[in-house]
Amino acid sequence: MKISSVKNEFGDPIGLPVSQVSTPSLPDDSAKLTGQYCYLEVLDAEKHTADLFAAYSLDTDGRLWTYMPQGPFNSEAEYRTWVEGAQHKADPFFYAIIDSESNKAVGVASYLRVDPGASSIEVGWITYSPLIQQKPIATEAMYLMMKNAFDMGYRRYEWKCNSLNQPSINAAMRLGMSFEGLFRQATMVKGHNRDTAWFAIIDRDWPVAQDAYETWLSPENFDSAGQQKLRLSDLTAPIVEARWPSLNLDVQR
Repeated sequence: MKISSVKNEFGDPIGLPVSQVSTPSLPDDSAKLTGQYCYLEVLDAEKHTADLFAAYSLDTDGRLWTYMPQGPFNSEAEYRTWVEGAQHKADPFFYAIIDSESNKAVGVASYLRVDPGASSIEVGWITYSPLIQQKPIATEAMYLMMKNAFDMGYRRYEWKCNSLNQPSINAAMRLGMSFEGLFRQATMVKGHNRDTAWFAIIDRDWPVAQDAYETWLSPENFDSAGQQKLRLSDLTAPIVEARWPSLNLDVQR
């Protein structure tokens, strides 16, 4: 990955100058992010618990929760308690993902590590029910959140995941994220070590990414059987500066 810099009066390399940068706004809890397949609204226990628990219950073996700090949940009441603890916070700022056709909540995602001073924001807590996994609605939800973040004025949009979570790693790069490093023993989840993989996309890459998403999400990109004609990973490939390497991970530690 090439690092661009200039030199100061001492000949030391320093970062490129940043001009006319305004502090981005915080996520707006009254705003609805709307697409063609879904819309996102602020997570609320009263409105969304029943739909979400029903959608997550389709994951009968509980594999959905392998890499999540929460779950699985044994009852709707138990899940509602979790939602009540997560809803209406500034950070993490949770959305419910609503299927535009059924008007039912089918997943959640959030902004977190919201840092207007550094113009940086992260997406995380992404929990897709089986109803939307590997479907256009899942991609559109990520597009809507990324677009909203850059529209608010953020320069950097982050994605972090367990380094053993290959589906999440694949998703990050498919969305145009560049791999930025591995944080060893970053935390512990459910009694197990978690090495965290960091990915990000920055504002200079957003125009290409936006065009890629809109091209991929276009109805013209899908045939009569709903199969894609163009792959999103091919459309975003030009902006992925560093890919996930083949790492010799010691899964025993």
